Amino acid sequence: MQLDVPRYTERFGAISLHGVQRVYELDSGFIDANSASEALRRIGNEQIFQIERKMAIVIPIKGERLKLLEGVLSGIPHDCLTIIVSNSPRQPVDRYKLEKDSLEQFNRFVGKSSLILHQKDPGLSDALREIGYMSIFDSDGMVRNGKAEGMMVGMLLAKMAGKEYVGFIDADNYVPGAVNEYVKIFASGIAMSNTPYTMVRVSWIYKPKVSESGLYFSKWGRVSEITNQYLNSMVSYYTGFETEVMRTGNSGEHCISMKLAELLTYSSGFSVEPYEIVNVLEEFGGIIPTENQEAMDKGIEIMQVETRNPHFHEEKGDVHLKEMFNGSLGCIYHSKICPPKLREKIIEELRGKNVIDEGQIPDLLQKISPFKNIEISQFSKILHSRATSFAYSG
Repeated sequence: MQLDVPRYTERFGAISLHGVQRVYELDSGFIDANSASEALRRIGNEQIFQIERKMAIVIPIKGERLKLLEGVLSGIPHDCLTIIVSNSPRQPVDRYKLEKDSLEQFNRFVGKSSLILHQKDPGLSDALREIGYMSIFDSDGMVRNGKAEGMMVGMLLAKMAGKEYVGFIDADNYVPGAVNEYVKIFASGIAMSNTPYTMVRVSWIYKPKVSESGLYFSKWGRVSEITNQYLNSMVSYYTGFETEVMRTGNSGEHCISMKLAELLTYSSGFSVEPYEIVNVLEEFGGIIPTENQEAMDKGIEIMQVETRNPHFHEEKGDVHLKEMFNGSLGCIYHSKICPPKLREKIIEELRGKNVIDEGQIPDLLQKISPFKNIEISQFSKILHSRATSFAYSG
């Protein structure tokens, strides 16, 4: 893959927030040279392959169409470990069983390694309870419903498998070639990074929508544009200079090095992606004290890379959009570093979009603790012995 180097970087404490980089070649060959010119970086196929071997790709799924899942599976490079974390209904039709059967059939033909687990498996809850990792639980003593919780389970499985990087791809993607590009972008961003504490986030070149006159290739999603605006406003408040550096606030397709992933606190539900950025700013921006001095010393890089493939995905309706607005802006509103004036603007924004009523504030979503210090070997042992939905395929 050949990409341009970051043209602009916003430095915020120990964090380097890189502006969006452009892909020039999806496949730049096997040339080992890491530099094509002063403005471009060439990441050779061998280097990408070596990183993919150390990467797990997590697919959170909840009732998406099996044909879409099969397409996503076909786009993930062969040497990545695929992890499916399902929260699909098991009655009256056992959707999880259908997903598991599809995965096993796919792997039977391609000889690929994969893990699959249901989010509500009592054996999973037992394993988490016995290692003391309780922040992911609901009041019923089971893992909460929610995308963030599924991603967390995926990260724990990736750590259990000894992977150094964990990427996330949504299950509702219509274009397998785009999925393949996402993973190549993840690997290329990691190869370009100068620190083990790295996050690579995908910026979609277009998010097409069907209209009466045909396809309309819009640049931004309805939630993404607003989320990015408020994330940038929070950065600008502290630097004193207006910025537009953040373009991937709601990016479901992103990758984190395990060294960084295990240090972060996560927000429940649909706020998970923007709160990753918020929590990085909280932990490593130098505004409030941190316990992670080693990461501060080595620095944190957030890279954003624009795709060549457009992003076709399922449209989920206005109720889903309101939930996303509430979660995305709510996690900024409730942040320890959100300035009062920005909180007022967020309230006005949400009221204007009829997301909250007069006198209300955004929902305060539950937080999920860092998982750096969990006993991963104990977790693995209990999971293997008690989780009936847990399966290794390949």
